[in-house]
Amino acid sequence: MKNLVGACVFGQSGGPTSVINSSAAGVFLEALNQKNITKVYGAAHGIKGILEENLYVINEESKEELELLKYTPSSALGSVRYRLKNVGDDETDYKRILEVFKKYNIRYFFYNGGNDSMDTCNKVSKYLLKSGYDCNIIGVPKTIDNDLYGTDHCPGYGSAAKYIATTLMELNLDATVYDKGQITIVEIMGRNAGWLTAASQLASYKGLGPDLVYLPEKAFDIDKFLIDVKKVADENNGKCIVALSEGIKTKDGEYVTEALVNNANLSKDSFGHAQLGGVAAVLAELVKEKIGGKVRAIEFSLMQRCGAHLASKVDVEEAFNAGKYAVKYACEGYTDKMVVFKRAEGDKYDISYELMDIELAANTEKKVPQEWIKPDNTGLTQEFVDYALPLIQGDCKATLVDGLPRFAKLKKVKVSK
Repeated sequence: MKNLVGACVFGQSGGPTSVINSSAAGVFLEALNQKNITKVYGAAHGIKGILEENLYVINEESKEELELLKYTPSSALGSVRYRLKNVGDDETDYKRILEVFKKYNIRYFFYNGGNDSMDTCNKVSKYLLKSGYDCNIIGVPKTIDNDLYGTDHCPGYGSAAKYIATTLMELNLDATVYDKGQITIVEIMGRNAGWLTAASQLASYKGLGPDLVYLPEKAFDIDKFLIDVKKVADENNGKCIVALSEGIKTKDGEYVTEALVNNANLSKDSFGHAQLGGVAAVLAELVKEKIGGKVRAIEFSLMQRCGAHLASKVDVEEAFNAGKYAVKYACEGYTDKMVVFKRAEGDKYDISYELMDIELAANTEKKVPQEWIKPDNTGLTQEFVDYALPLIQGDCKATLVDGLPRFAKLKKVKVSK
């Protein structure tokens, strides 16, 4: 649908990252330059902002503050975890979205998020197409989990990987300083895909990584885990560092936290995903009971996704371009697509920004290749290092004022309903 004239709306969804606002900056700054886009809106808290007609007028923001979004972590517009029901089960939300789009003459819709967000984008796109309402819709990828299908990697992953590798190097130096041993268990985000935990291999590449690495891609054997830890500790004066994903499961498909804690009954989010976290603490107690000695559990938690002070320059620039190209493609007439990164073949790192049918990315997970995981769970292969190393290059962070970062401060002027 070429030459559409009307407003655009951009929303952010799912877990924040240190560079998701870089994509927002890319969308906003490019949209403001497009002659066919008459107004630029930002949806407060993703799709909920559209349903509730809670929109910000981005035209009222200064260009300087929009530029600062590139170096500002988290979701500037607010995020949400909200699942649209299948249109055949309940059309209420879809009718409301169409009503709002018509009211504000929204002809371009950009949604920034991961698997579930692309599912939302896909559902809205298909509904509007079926309804005969002309609106070009492009998904903008985002997730530190790096598990979106069809793209070489995802905006947010490079910076999170850099944070994890750097922090593990620092932690290694700290945890091994004493004459007496310490077993350190580090919990890293990752429900079904272990890309973030795999980033610990970058620390090993520098000689300061973990001794053992456990990803969700391989079944977790609790008894073997204890044997592995004891073996490393016995050979290293009681010292052992373990990196593991929060989503590791037993061979029966049960989360380790549930397997070790009676009636854990992990709570679920609005998408039906178990609320994870705490597996390091549970395993630390088990190690202390079965092996003894000093044991420490560390959960990286939210820091790994909001640590903009360690943002990768490559990641910031690619995230910005993902948003910029989404707008460019939409204005060229493309719709029902997601921006993807395609890596060029050869030793020199280079990517192009291309499009893929958005339904291919919706609720489809890309996992760490089994051949990249060492059979003895001591880390990842060189193939992973070659894949990940280009993504963490460069330093790109906010300017310091009084020694502290100057983040974007949007006015967030709301539309008049």
